[in-house]
Amino acid sequence: MASDRPTPAALPREPVARLLAVMAWLRDRKHGCPWDIEQTFRTIAPYTIEEAYEVADAIDRHDMPSLKEELGDLLLQVVYHAQMAKEVGAFGFDDIARSIADKMIDRHPHVFGDATVATADAQTAAWEARKAAERATRQADEGLAGTLDGIARALPALMRAEKLQKRAARVGFDWTQAGPVIDKIEEELAELRRELAANAVEQVRLVDELGDVLFAVANLARHCNVDPEAALRSTNDKFERRFRYIERRLAEQGRTPAGASLPEMEALWQRAKTDA
Repeated sequence: MASDRPTPAALPREPVARLLAVMAWLRDRKHGCPWDIEQTFRTIAPYTIEEAYEVADAIDRHDMPSLKEELGDLLLQVVYHAQMAKEVGAFGFDDIARSIADKMIDRHPHVFGDATVATADAQTAAWEARKAAERATRQADEGLAGTLDGIARALPALMRAEKLQKRAARVGFDWTQAGPVIDKIEEELAELRRELAANAVEQVRLVDELGDVLFAVANLARHCNVDPEAALRSTNDKFERRFRYIERRLAEQGRTPAGASLPEMEALWQRAKTDA
């Protein structure tokens, strides 16, 4: 009896149709992959976030072969969610593609209509205005009215802080210059120092004060037109590069960081600033 399992040759040749068919078979209750079958929107969501960061990493490294692969992995995540939604009758991949295409047309009247936009900054302002109008309509339909509604809690904390601050700034809750933000950082650091100086440091209070410092620093990044996530990624890379330099120099002596003193490692760190 002929098997009703799919074969690569029997799958569609057109790339998107082929990918959709592959995912449908992976989720097939009779012949699919056990791991893929048991996944849900919630269990797949962390992989979706991870793949987006791997795309960003490939871009930072200017690695085009890796970027192609990582974009494929990210596309697979969209297809995965689309297939699960299709299975419960919510929507499918075509609905996703149609919705985003319509949104891009609507938000670019200077391309697909008669509007005129002279600069990228003007386009950004127009884009934000349209998003605000759409959000107001959605809030009215859903009975929501908060300025901060719709900012996903699952965003990375620094990114969410920036979005919360930007949204509040649109209604005037913001400093107009970076100076007062620096003063706020110093104020929060002073509160953190007082907390650390207390005889019995309460962890809850410490977490709260550290969070205030980080939030204020994210605010300063916004006022300086710096992406705080990108800035921290860059510093992470710098730290890794310099620490690996320390490891290499110590390895040349048959040693490891665990067997070196802090002053020795600090001296190598200073050398790494020019050599690494």
